Amino acid sequence: MLPFAPVPAKRIALAQIDTTVGDLGGNAERIRAFTALARDAGARLVVFPELAICGYPPRDFLDMPEFVDRCASSVEELARPGDWSRGIAVAFGFPEKEAGAPPPGLHNSVALVDGGRLAAVGRKSLLPTYDVFDETRYFLPSSSSTSARAGSVGLVLGLSVCEDIWNDKRFWDRPRYERDPIADLVAGGAELVLNVSASPYALGKAALRERMLATAARSHATPVAYVNQVGGNDSLVFDGGSMLVGPDGRVLARAPLFEEALVVADLDGSAVRVLSHGGRDLPVPPPPDPSPDGQADEVFRALVLGVRDYVRKCGFTSAVIGLSGGIDSALTAAVAAAALGPGGVTGVGMPSRYSSDHSREDARILAERLGVAFREVFIEPMHAAYLASLSETFGHAPADLTEQNVQARIRGQILMAVSNETGALLLSTGNKSELSVGYCTLYGDMAGGLAVIGDLPKTLVYRVSRAANRALGKESIPERTFTKPPSAELKPGQVDQDSLPPYDVLDDILAAYVEERLPVADIVRRGHPEDLVRRVIRMVNGSEYKRRQAAPVLKVTGKAFGEGRRLPIAHGWRP
Repeated sequence: MLPFAPVPAKRIALAQIDTTVGDLGGNAERIRAFTALARDAGARLVVFPELAICGYPPRDFLDMPEFVDRCASSVEELARPGDWSRGIAVAFGFPEKEAGAPPPGLHNSVALVDGGRLAAVGRKSLLPTYDVFDETRYFLPSSSSTSARAGSVGLVLGLSVCEDIWNDKRFWDRPRYERDPIADLVAGGAELVLNVSASPYALGKAALRERMLATAARSHATPVAYVNQVGGNDSLVFDGGSMLVGPDGRVLARAPLFEEALVVADLDGSAVRVLSHGGRDLPVPPPPDPSPDGQADEVFRALVLGVRDYVRKCGFTSAVIGLSGGIDSALTAAVAAAALGPGGVTGVGMPSRYSSDHSREDARILAERLGVAFREVFIEPMHAAYLASLSETFGHAPADLTEQNVQARIRGQILMAVSNETGALLLSTGNKSELSVGYCTLYGDMAGGLAVIGDLPKTLVYRVSRAANRALGKESIPERTFTKPPSAELKPGQVDQDSLPPYDVLDDILAAYVEERLPVADIVRRGHPEDLVRRVIRMVNGSEYKRRQAAPVLKVTGKAFGEGRRLPIAHGWRP
């Protein structure tokens, strides 16, 4: 532990921790450990993320009375006097039951514990119901904002939760809500605004968040202590990026992205330290890098964290991946090796009569450079047996597409057998472009427990693969994998562009339709032929039934397939 020494009373700490949904005991212990670390570093206040007690998002656990009652018990235990919290105020998020309200009847709240008691409770006013959020399903909005004096730090604290700070009318052209809870807190005398948050990662969001918080602090001439959750929970990755922003809008201290950390700083921006869970000093992180390479590096780190936490929190210790020699499986393997260590990853090559020698070689070279285990299973005997049996059943040879899909499903069966035999989690390797237009096989290459790159368009896959090579410090992914034409290699001479437009064209149309939700006419004005735009949209809409059966997709863009894009499967809509 760090030596305790007299320090200014205005020293605070931001504790961005990686919580696990439902692990109430483990999350509470993390709060105690980081509080002790903050106190030993001289802080008089430590702030934790939104719903830190139960982890975010708890979803329908909040419908279970026992879950909510045990959360309440955890808060009561943390509020009792103890050596771990003596002399320091602690703020953390929790689900708060409102007496007499119909189930679930909860508030998304932040507790302020000071002096061995629950000194104040702030309740979330603005409940998001867009993209991946569905908070009105569980929570009641608060009609007022809470400011309270914390004697330990000698300040009036404005208590706010996540979305409450995302409605500054000076920053947003079209605010979502009428109220600005931060303005209410400042009007109520808040000298420091606390915002406990669980804000999921999306490409470019870290830089946007920083600009927004700077505007909020500057417009109210009040410092803001923003603490964001870090870690992966299911398909969501939380990037952290907690920060202390001065009343002039300057970022005085910031936490790194994608790792647990404790930031300790005086309110004037001096004495800044960034500490690991064990108390080791970490480098002070730079601002987010908005360059293309910087964003690709950011996405790679997000995927690594998402895979590591998904595997660990689901009780697995290793992963298996089908290696085709192509860029998608190569990036998936690189992410997995960085997340789990080379010893935790097995790559399986499954060549057929159509597999090229260079693809087989590239798969083997990739495995060697990553240091992961590699085995090869030649599927030709199984493929031939399937075709013979199906020819007898149909009374004729299977159609071309049927034969292609049979190969993909044989490979899925082999990978699932390896998963069953070894206990490793199968990671699927399809990208967002393929999932968008259905260029994937149900129960074949879509098999798996997690779609690692399912939110990366093909063009972004290439950029993030370069970032993977930079991060790993070597050319783990062979150069030939970048330069050869993409191909599923399911028939002679096949390349993706036989049935799809070039990926730069396809991805622009998909971004316009899926992420920006633009109508056909606007997409055409971007320079795309109308017949092509309509064909792509038909493929996207017609593939919803496939995506509904896909593995969870790690979200890294503004609109990912899965819970953030909820469309009916059966419909008659024709744009």
